[in-house]
Amino acid sequence: MFNSKITTNSLRHMEISSRICYIGVDDLDIDLFESQYIVPEGVSYNSYVILDDKIAVMDTADSRKGEAWKQRLAECLAGRQPDYLVCHHMEPDHASLVGEVMTLYPGMQLVLSAAAAKMLPNFFDGVSFDGRLLIVKEGDTLSLGEHTLHFVAAPMVHWPEVIMSYEDKERVLFSADGFGKFGAIEKEQYNADGTLADWACEARRYYFNICGKYGMQVQSVLKKAAPLEIDTICPLHGPVLKGSDLAEAVRLYGIWSSYEAENEGVLVAYASIHGGTRAAAEHIGDMLRMMGAPKVVVSDLSRDDLAEVIEDAFRYPRLVCCAASYDAGVFPPMYDFLHHLLIKGYQKRRVALLENGSWAPSAAKVMRGLLEQMKDITIVEPAVTIRSRMKASDVPAMKALCESILQ
Repeated sequence: MFNSKITTNSLRHMEISSRICYIGVDDLDIDLFESQYIVPEGVSYNSYVILDDKIAVMDTADSRKGEAWKQRLAECLAGRQPDYLVCHHMEPDHASLVGEVMTLYPGMQLVLSAAAAKMLPNFFDGVSFDGRLLIVKEGDTLSLGEHTLHFVAAPMVHWPEVIMSYEDKERVLFSADGFGKFGAIEKEQYNADGTLADWACEARRYYFNICGKYGMQVQSVLKKAAPLEIDTICPLHGPVLKGSDLAEAVRLYGIWSSYEAENEGVLVAYASIHGGTRAAAEHIGDMLRMMGAPKVVVSDLSRDDLAEVIEDAFRYPRLVCCAASYDAGVFPPMYDFLHHLLIKGYQKRRVALLENGSWAPSAAKVMRGLLEQMKDITIVEPAVTIRSRMKASDVPAMKALCESILQ
């Protein structure tokens, strides 16, 4: 149906119904999402069209893929004129084409929250929307004919203006950035039974780095959605969710948004300058495995993807931070890691510390200071100090640290 790089098989999995079209586009050229998250499998900018007596376009796309998206929109419309453009979220990867599309279709109204309307001049300076805005709030409805949209306020999931909408005839939730994931649609893998092969991996990394701070707000939306009969979730990034995939996504969102650990295990994160701290961290990892830890992940904060390490920090209930001292503080990769955990709302975890210092160890003090700013963090005492290189005399204290973190 569509002239697109998205494969036929991928499109089949994105089909919603004969009356709701998927018109999203993949971006495989992007190097960093939001200029900070690596996306080796690209990202999708999802958009949908509801075809009824009235036609509603559900969000646009990033201007990076504007021409491809407009072509898909025109093919779906097949000459008809859209009546509404529903803007669930004003972030540019979904709304950068709003001004252009409103010009292309002069009879169309823009449906959005009051907070989103206030943001319009920020992104579309000099564009007039006079008389063309339909402001909606929690509980409002919009009839398209047989289909009716019910609007759900979702502030701070993950911007303050966000709304979601529920279509009651086909029981579809348009979830904005909720339930999104990294990865282009054409890169998505499916099992033989049609279920997603591994939705959680990149959805988890997406959630904790994009929405992680706003667990309370996500919990609020989950409670609003609980009474609804939802057959399909249509997010703004990643695959459409149905059946067992939908149920599993909702289950995981309940865990993630309540800051509970998803799996048993320990993350050992280290920041090493000349290799001494790395050797100690790897030794701790080996000790933990020998003591029966069900899963141990050892991550190099200088080289590994920081977003993935943050994902693991939230995934497991225990964390060991190993860092070299640096300029009377802590080696910057560890500071960056703990700072990211702080601003993402890291909590309900047990943490142990190992510092390295050749003449004036200072890393543990700085790490403890950052951790003490976080909610419900238990710091295992005492911290272990090594001098330049781990020695046999350090092993008993390291063993005691491992025993304490596993309690």
